[in-house]
Amino acid sequence: MNDPTSLRPTAMQQEIAEIPAAVSRLLTASEASIDRAAALLRQRDPAVIGTIARGSSDHAAAYLKYAIELTAGVPVASLGPSIASIYGAPMHFERGACLAISQSGKSPDIVAMAKTVRSGGGAVVALTNTATSPLGAASDLVVDIAAGPELSVAATKTFVASVVAGLAILAKWQDDAKLSAALAALPGQLERAVACDWSDLVAALDGTDSLFILGRGPSHAIANEAALKFKETCGMHAEAYSAAEVLHGPVSIVREGFKVIALIARDAAAASMADTVERMVAQGAEVFATSDRAGSARPLPFAATGHPLTDPLVLIAAFYSFIERLARHRGLDPDAPPNLRKVTETL
Repeated sequence: MNDPTSLRPTAMQQEIAEIPAAVSRLLTASEASIDRAAALLRQRDPAVIGTIARGSSDHAAAYLKYAIELTAGVPVASLGPSIASIYGAPMHFERGACLAISQSGKSPDIVAMAKTVRSGGGAVVALTNTATSPLGAASDLVVDIAAGPELSVAATKTFVASVVAGLAILAKWQDDAKLSAALAALPGQLERAVACDWSDLVAALDGTDSLFILGRGPSHAIANEAALKFKETCGMHAEAYSAAEVLHGPVSIVREGFKVIALIARDAAAASMADTVERMVAQGAEVFATSDRAGSARPLPFAATGHPLTDPLVLIAAFYSFIERLARHRGLDPDAPPNLRKVTETL
């Protein structure tokens, strides 16, 4: 195995380090468009919100689903882009609004679904790193996530910025002063998260090719993003589960030494996740947890934020630093995973 500290910096490593600055830039440079998006939602008073996204952007959408449902009480549904691009079916969205999330804003199926929602009477807000993209043109409003160029194939800073953009809209829409204050403090907390050292986990995964990643609520979306990064950068099979859902069958394959990462945030789900961890440890699993409440699990460093809707998000910054290091430890180039490219344009 290679010592990652002896290798040249990767674009992925550099982009992870840029996350705090990217978030700070977003909150300043895109404040006016965030205000407009919040005003649109207040005026529209949607009965439902749809999301349109794929890949890491879809994980950002899942995070925002939990945040919106917990804060605004409005149901959020993920819309399948193929409903428009392949099947050509109309959508009735007269009482709805939609968040379309795409780093490039170029994928034809995402653009087609945005157009279909608008044709059905819905309002579409695009969260994109390319404000002048086809998705921007197909939407009612565009929020530039202002992450700057992202060259590594694996999305990192654009994922975090997409979530922050959505949370900022939510805070303004709901006039949530506590969430707004938490977002203002987020760049400093992300600095601490990026610096978290998960070296023990790097070494512990030698010889491992399959594992579970657990979350609950917003951290379940983070678990899905983490599982994707294992596949993209390390060629490893990682499966994400809700800490509740994993007990409905998947836990049966856990044997002695099976690796589990529990992404535990400081929110209402922490106690139930700790209970699941204890059960899996009792089955022989080797569990690593971002918590000091997880008893028998091996602790992973984390940067607490003090707010239940931002605390899960900083976990991914710490994870990104770890997964880039793990890829290089395994002799892989996380900037150029096989069979992948930066912009994926699907129909």
